[in-house]
Amino acid sequence: MTAHSPIAPADGATFPDSARAAFAAAYPDESARLNHGLAGHGLLTLDALAGLAERMPAQSVEYNLGKLPLGVRPEDTPSNGLTLGETIRTIETNGSWAVLKNVERDPAYAALLDAALAELEPIVGQKTGPMLHREAFIFLSSPGSVTPFHMDPEHNILLQIMGTKTMTVFPARDEHLVPAQKSEDFHGGGHRNLVWQDGFKTQGKAVRLAPGDAIHVPVKAPHFVENGPTVSVSLSVTWRSERSVAEGELHSFNALLRKRGLPVATVSAQPERQGLRRLVYRVIRKLGA
Repeated sequence: MTAHSPIAPADGATFPDSARAAFAAAYPDESARLNHGLAGHGLLTLDALAGLAERMPAQSVEYNLGKLPLGVRPEDTPSNGLTLGETIRTIETNGSWAVLKNVERDPAYAALLDAALAELEPIVGQKTGPMLHREAFIFLSSPGSVTPFHMDPEHNILLQIMGTKTMTVFPARDEHLVPAQKSEDFHGGGHRNLVWQDGFKTQGKAVRLAPGDAIHVPVKAPHFVENGPTVSVSLSVTWRSERSVAEGELHSFNALLRKRGLPVATVSAQPERQGLRRLVYRVIRKLGA
């Protein structure tokens, strides 16, 4: 299967059998290329997304100029000087990047998310338990835009809807890429962007995505995205699990310990099994310590 000849799923499904099999083989710890059937969907056109964006609360949208260094600091990210609606309607020429967050708050987009995740839920349930805190995000990028080196706290599948992009994904849980203290800061509300070093690039896997392609990105696997020569629209469907929640709790616990000069512990590859430490952390939080 190539990026140019995705296999359409049968019976209106989002993911064909081959994609579900590839996902099952990779989840939860490895990235995997998949394919899907949502390219061309009426809810995912630029006009539909501009209308959605204008209905959304300001805190649920983020947009800025799109041609950024891989390691740009959050405070140095430049504005594009446009409204959000203008940004989306003229994104072919305005050199911008935008994300619409939590689009599942709109009933039509909630149905789109639920239908996609229902196809994966049996696989996820067997490996990491129930799907928690389901969310959907839509990314719009002008030609040549770059999403800097960063990580996200959710289990994520990104579905390419329009245009092309290349996502370079790096291994999760590599402390050379994401030092433990960065994880601790991140789970305490710190920014998702990571410090970039040119030597990192050889450790990543570059995956080119065209309409109908998708990629599974593990929790906190560092990645950056380079847009192709045309406007790109991508839908990200995400969820949490007991594993991702446990990982966040344990890093937050380590942050508390480090702040007090106490020894910290390694967060394992299966943090949901570190039950005693999670219990202690929850008790400390409840006591307000």
